[in-house]
Amino acid sequence: MDAVTKYAPDALLVVVVLMGVWLLVTVVRYLRADRGTQVSIRQAVRVRWGRVRLARMAGLTVTDKTPGLLAQITAQKDSPAPAPRVLTPKIKVKPDRFGVIVRARTLPQVGLEEYQKSARFLADAWRCTRVSVLPDGPGRVVIRGVRSDPVTTPTTHRPTGLPPVDLTRWELGIDEYAAKVCVSLANVPGITVAGVPGAGKTSGVNKFVCDFAPSPSVQIAGADGKASRASEGDYADLVKRMFAFCGDDLDEANALFKRLVELRKRRSATIRDVLGVKNLWHVGPSPQWPLTVLIIDEAHTYFREYKGSDASTKRLAALTAENARLVEDLVKKDRSVGILVILISQKTTGDAIPTFIRDVCPIGLSFAQKTVEAAVAALGEDIRNWPDASPVTLQDPAYVGVAVMAMQGRPGYTRIRTPYVADADADAARVAEDTSHLTADPDLCLDTLLRSTGRTATPLSPLTK
Repeated sequence: MDAVTKYAPDALLVVVVLMGVWLLVTVVRYLRADRGTQVSIRQAVRVRWGRVRLARMAGLTVTDKTPGLLAQITAQKDSPAPAPRVLTPKIKVKPDRFGVIVRARTLPQVGLEEYQKSARFLADAWRCTRVSVLPDGPGRVVIRGVRSDPVTTPTTHRPTGLPPVDLTRWELGIDEYAAKVCVSLANVPGITVAGVPGAGKTSGVNKFVCDFAPSPSVQIAGADGKASRASEGDYADLVKRMFAFCGDDLDEANALFKRLVELRKRRSATIRDVLGVKNLWHVGPSPQWPLTVLIIDEAHTYFREYKGSDASTKRLAALTAENARLVEDLVKKDRSVGILVILISQKTTGDAIPTFIRDVCPIGLSFAQKTVEAAVAALGEDIRNWPDASPVTLQDPAYVGVAVMAMQGRPGYTRIRTPYVADADADAARVAEDTSHLTADPDLCLDTLLRSTGRTATPLSPLTK
């Protein structure tokens, strides 16, 4: 007892110092946070303090009639049985700019389903616009509550200029719960992007190019159907990082598509001997065998049907029909050899992008649309069953940059806030300029690789930007 009394003041001093340091760190963290995060920090405090009362009111508790170990040890023989214990799940709360992330334990009879049923009560109690509940491993759930809607909060993306760590991941943006949304590009032959003018399609393409341009294992070609030359359209700065580009000239587009089909054939014929696999994604892209991306903007320009009996119209009709056949060849056969086609159009209806091309592309995004028919063409018939997520509801200016897509592993459709990427005035132009030295023709890369393995390279047809 004397020893305890002797060291008690020192122990008390240590406790006070530790609490003071913790309080100082908390205050500094709060003051350095942005305004939205500060509100979320205060919200997190209310969630922690009110968890027991809220859990009881929401039915997220369980009554344990079995006495605890201490009660069993101290119980007297003739004393009444201890009162049942009301167990409340333990939680950990993390604030961020948009709200709180709560990780909670489950209890017998209080599992994932019970949390999901109580989501709307939690949203009201926590003053959130919406709450989602997802599994977080055995015996745990993660509850995401957003106070402000991430979808209506504009965001910007500042490219780092560093090559991506994983070439199979395309980070699109954040969803309605501020969680990152990533799309896997492995074994994906084609992607369709739809939306009315000014809805955010170009900024989304800018982000894709800026994210992947720093990698020598990615090479990009472009076809812009709304400009005659690169300097006239949205790709004036990005073209520096493209090994090939064409405008709205159908002959030039036809030559580009033919060249890529020829590349596809050469890769298919040599991939097993050169790489030792039948599918590129088993080993991943490399500078010698780069992921080759063909971006076709305003795709309807190259596929539209010309009707007329004069020679000029017949020639154009033949060109667009062949363009459709060539692109169909790419999206149906390029999956395993590392060629990705991104088709962009205001509407992806059958008259803009032939259905035998559109329906083969496994990933479809749609920014704002004016009609349900356009939304169905972009996302599939099932979007009719999810009217709240339909891109028809995105016509308000607050939704510029918001896209809708079906996510693997999630029911229904997800709304995604894609970040804005500045083009000519800053970011996109800077990244394209800084990485222009990485631009290489995939045909020539294949020739070099074939020569290094002792194989004879096949001759190439000329292609210029």
